[in-house]
Amino acid sequence: MRILDRYLVRQVLVGCVMALLALLLLDAIMAFIYEATSRDDPNFGTVDALLYVLYTLPRRLYEYFPTGVLIGGMLSLGALASHSELIAMRAAGVSVNRIARSALKAGVLLMVAIFLVGEFVAPVAERRAEAVKLGGKAAVVVSGGGKGLWFREGNHFIRVHEVLPDRHLRGLRSWTVTPDSGRVVENLSAARAWYDAGTDEWVLEQVVESRWQDDRVVVSRHARQRLPNLLDPQLFRVLSLKPEYMSVRDLSRYARYLRDNHLDDSRYRLAYWTRFTTPLSSLVMLMVAMPFVFSSRRSGGFGQQLFLGIVIGVVFFLLNRMLNHVGLVYHLPPLLAATLPLLMFAALAVWGLRRIR
Repeated sequence: MRILDRYLVRQVLVGCVMALLALLLLDAIMAFIYEATSRDDPNFGTVDALLYVLYTLPRRLYEYFPTGVLIGGMLSLGALASHSELIAMRAAGVSVNRIARSALKAGVLLMVAIFLVGEFVAPVAERRAEAVKLGGKAAVVVSGGGKGLWFREGNHFIRVHEVLPDRHLRGLRSWTVTPDSGRVVENLSAARAWYDAGTDEWVLEQVVESRWQDDRVVVSRHARQRLPNLLDPQLFRVLSLKPEYMSVRDLSRYARYLRDNHLDDSRYRLAYWTRFTTPLSSLVMLMVAMPFVFSSRRSGGFGQQLFLGIVIGVVFFLLNRMLNHVGLVYHLPPLLAATLPLLMFAALAVWGLRRIR
């Protein structure tokens, strides 16, 4: 049985990897054509478009993962069925459930791999992709060696302790210097700041402002202050990500921040739970593939069964997206909105496996 396990795991892994690479290559080619031909920025050339697409590959791999596993599982197991290898296994006394458990071991390996990609690789690569799109603007962002981030806007030097999604800043300090002597003429600090897209202004809270006038310093305090030209908001595309591309740790921390400040955190809690349901989909998709593979060995219509399996994979992708958005609109519990598509397809797979004789 160990030899059989290794053989099935290897076949399923090869099939899933090949399917994922095919989907990834097709999507990357279309994305490269779009990026290379649709941008009007003369500084964004073909090489930049290629770099941008390459950096977005981990995120695209994560998005296509459930569909790729389903197609790959059906291709690999279907190849075994077409060569009568599954029939030989059944004739040797190996049950359908035993074959399914062996194939699911490959799903566990894929689940761990895609979780690591989504947690550690995709967020970093996505930030670099946005930096490529920003081009020269990203050069004004300087790391503070673990002590926050530094920006420069003309004669203004700005330090931010922490950058949160949706252009929220914590622990902001700004220094304005004279262009000739470099002497500090104004100092400003704020506990929190965020960008208001409706008014194209930055909103600062708990502001302390100091101005040097002649030989004295004038200090003023404001509970809230608006500034139109604090920072270019496009810069934060490098530093912040959509919730769907954030790591579990960042999602948990930011959801807690929103909850503590009595703000809506449902979108981030939904993305948090999706971080776990997406890897789990590898097991569910392999379970969904089983009934089609075993039924095709009797009917001989593997091509038809494969097409139906691909359609089911696309339906899962669309249904998952739709239920996530419906959950946000109708305020469903994020855990339910994230797991409902997975539970529906898992029930469908179990029902199909029980019908196999």
